[in-house]
Amino acid sequence: VHQSKLDFFCKLGYGKQDICKVLDSLGQEALEDDVLKELIRMGSKPQALESQAEPSQLKLVARGSCSSTSGAKWLGEDDSDSSNHFRAIVIDGSNVAMSHGNREVFSCWGIQLAVDWFRERGHTYIKVIVPLWRKEPPRQDNPIADQHILEELEKQSILVYTPSRKVKGKRVVCYDDRYIVKVAYEKDGVIVSNDHYRDLQNENPEWKWFIEQRLLMYSFVSNRFMPPDDPLGRHGPTLSNFLSKKPVFPEPKWQPCPYGKKCTYGNKCKFYHPERLHQAQLSVADELRAKIKVPLSMGKEEEQCNHLP
Repeated sequence: VHQSKLDFFCKLGYGKQDICKVLDSLGQEALEDDVLKELIRMGSKPQALESQAEPSQLKLVARGSCSSTSGAKWLGEDDSDSSNHFRAIVIDGSNVAMSHGNREVFSCWGIQLAVDWFRERGHTYIKVIVPLWRKEPPRQDNPIADQHILEELEKQSILVYTPSRKVKGKRVVCYDDRYIVKVAYEKDGVIVSNDHYRDLQNENPEWKWFIEQRLLMYSFVSNRFMPPDDPLGRHGPTLSNFLSKKPVFPEPKWQPCPYGKKCTYGNKCKFYHPERLHQAQLSVADELRAKIKVPLSMGKEEEQCNHLP
């Protein structure tokens, strides 16, 4: 009984010492109401009320700033993720490097050009995925140019190597394309590559849709990384909307009618007529009847008579 009452009043926030004093004075069989009255008479307060009564030592901090360095760092990282409205970028390093090297040399400079292009746009999450064996010294059958760029990008936590190892003198390489598609799919980002990943499309139907809708092709023109302005075709989104989490669509622009006031289509004309803004949308026949002051009902009766046998 003592333990049950002690637990009950502890849950209310009272201290154990005050509860034990009251129970010793009133007895273990005392009612809960009597114990509560005695606690109130003694001046004992729940811990929650005591914490509210004490002056708060916390200071109000302006939004966007923080008093401690660790808190500022944490808030800074969180704000950067939430405020950044650009999609994550996952670059197929092998595809980009070989494209810049004209399919003959693994040109690391091409990867640097692509990374710089997305950095200038404001993208914060950029990952380049390259097989680990590209870290080895170049050979005649696999020449590599500007290999030091890979080390610099790895130090910046931009470049990621896919694992590989040697078993009995043979190299076992993990499929880097699967890494590329998986990371981009999980991040809801964009894949930068000229590869269509047809084998992975057949492997997973969700990846098939993602690759079709989020694959960004590119070209190198005079050492300049150039993605297309219409990544999904003429009728698809623009490049800025394609790379944004919240696309912004322009207001529709109405094309003026080439016939102007001579147009005879009336309300069926699909073009814009500035002179008809304050006019009723009538057909040509109704407009002619209105000019000669013929009631519309008569015109409709004539039409019905013409249709009768």
